Amino acid sequence: MIDQLTVFLENEKGRLAAACRTIADSGIDMHALFVADTTEFGVARIFCDTPRKAADALRDAGYRASVTPVVAVHVPNRVGGLADLLEFCDSKNINIEYGYCFSVGKQTAIDVLKVSSELDVEKTLLEAHFNLVRPEEIYQAD
Repeated sequence: MIDQLTVFLENEKGRLAAACRTIADSGIDMHALFVADTTEFGVARIFCDTPRKAADALRDAGYRASVTPVVAVHVPNRVGGLADLLEFCDSKNINIEYGYCFSVGKQTAIDVLKVSSELDVEKTLLEAHFNLVRPEEIYQAD
């Protein structure tokens, strides 16, 4: 599992910038940022080098922040790569609460999944020959 920083933000001008400034002023290096929003609030999902330190800094500044374990999987960057992973998860009754993906080159994409399951999801994926992303590929563990 990889630790993802999750920050809940009011959907107001400047809130995301201020949260990112709080992280930067704490000496924390952000590696990836994904934002989902509604009319009233947004959820920022962040990979950074020290997610627990970042969550503490954000909470001290009045934000709602937490660290969430997620599974990140290398998949071929081709038509159906994500579908193959999701169908496998479905076949094993692995519930996907949310996910997002991004390309890291012409050949590879990284799919990040927040899952719930009674299975050891990482072991199940490895046994099926999926290539998991190691934490050090995303951030330096804190």
